[in-house]
Amino acid sequence: MNTFEKAKNIFWSNNDINEQTITEALNLLTKRNIDFGDIFFERVVSEGFSLEEGIVKGGSFNISQGVGVRAVTGAKIGFAYSDVLDKKSLLESCSAAHSISQGHNCNCVCINNNVKSVPPLYVEDNPIDSLSREQKVAILETLDKCARSLDPRIVQVIANLSCAHRTTLILPTDDDFSADIKPIVHISISVVMEKDGRREIGSASAGGAILFDTLLKNNDLKNLAKEAVRVAAVNMEAVHAPAGNMCVVLGSGWPGVLVHEAVGHGLEGDFNRTGSSAFTGKIGQKVASEHCTIIDDGTIKDRRGSMTVDDEGTKSQCNVLIENGILKGYMQDKQNARLMKMKVTGNGRRESYNCLPMPRMTNTYLQQGEYDKEEIISSVKNGIYAVNFKGGQVDITSGQFVFSTSEAYLIENGKVTTPIKGATLIGNGPQTMQQVSMVGNDLEFDAGIGTCGKAGQSVPVGIGQPTVKIDAITVGGTEA
Repeated sequence: MNTFEKAKNIFWSNNDINEQTITEALNLLTKRNIDFGDIFFERVVSEGFSLEEGIVKGGSFNISQGVGVRAVTGAKIGFAYSDVLDKKSLLESCSAAHSISQGHNCNCVCINNNVKSVPPLYVEDNPIDSLSREQKVAILETLDKCARSLDPRIVQVIANLSCAHRTTLILPTDDDFSADIKPIVHISISVVMEKDGRREIGSASAGGAILFDTLLKNNDLKNLAKEAVRVAAVNMEAVHAPAGNMCVVLGSGWPGVLVHEAVGHGLEGDFNRTGSSAFTGKIGQKVASEHCTIIDDGTIKDRRGSMTVDDEGTKSQCNVLIENGILKGYMQDKQNARLMKMKVTGNGRRESYNCLPMPRMTNTYLQQGEYDKEEIISSVKNGIYAVNFKGGQVDITSGQFVFSTSEAYLIENGKVTTPIKGATLIGNGPQTMQQVSMVGNDLEFDAGIGTCGKAGQSVPVGIGQPTVKIDAITVGGTEA
């Protein structure tokens, strides 16, 4: 049974919705003539456990399902949703959504034809069923015991495990029908280390669009615990960070969150259509160093941010956003692509059936360059090596950003030396990208843990980059 048939059975098998109902609903949705519209079914089954002080303190199991109906004409959207899946609720939602719209003719698609066939990018099995609840709790207990055995200074361990199985069925009026079935798993551990009144935190995580057996095969639990303890131990030895304008080397992998926030959001279509991005109107212009090529790729197998099709039914794509410093294009959903007269890029995403889709990132990364990491570090006389970040924010309009490091070191005479704490990177996205002078050949992605927030909606994403040298950036420090 293909993905579409599996999804159809999930949504229509226990109610009075069938092919005839869908045809009736689409005819009702297009009754007043619209540019395009869609019916979006979604079901998410999720489970999670948390352990603290050596005991399971939380557990959850949740099923969320419903249907969202959208009618679009120009910049206007009619939208309605229901968490009840039956014919009456579906038709009422279609009637409510189409009432706002007056536009061009739009022919609905017959349910019996034109089903999009796209090879899935991940397994479609339910990760909740891949391990028993006893086995999931045992994973958390193992993390707790490992962390405590590694260092007597560990005074607290918090471990979390979560998994979800998301099924979507997308019925657009302007394209073939499609479906997607995606697993998501995540394991994390945080430790608190204490000595002589000083307390520091370390953490490690792993996840992806995979099942638990694959996750555990690729990530040894003891190594996860060891990494969290290592980071806490490094921070216990850290001195206060210096402040000033200086050279910064960003580590590979998760530090790509700076590119995601400071550049990626500014390249989403809606911000550029409304003129609120620092990158508005700059396609074809140099917006970054010639060393910078930034890509958003939703087609990478098993990645947390990947999608076989996006939440509008568009096949996921690999999109070059900036190539050798030149802005090539924006990430687009259907509505913004139409209004900007640009192509759809497969970036229409929504958190849930009760949310509207908007242009969002998938797996966004800085393409690797030609330098070895050691070569980059040795080129810095005095600076900072930022290995990991714990948070940040960006103003899309101005491009200004602030990021706090969770693991960082001084670079002195081309060598990584003393760990530091309290370092904050402050800058402007486009200006900072112009300061990139060396890009490493060690591209890595995050550990499958990324979540992106926008307009109150959160979606899973991937983040990545190689080692990167930024010649000058403002560092806010805590050094007296």
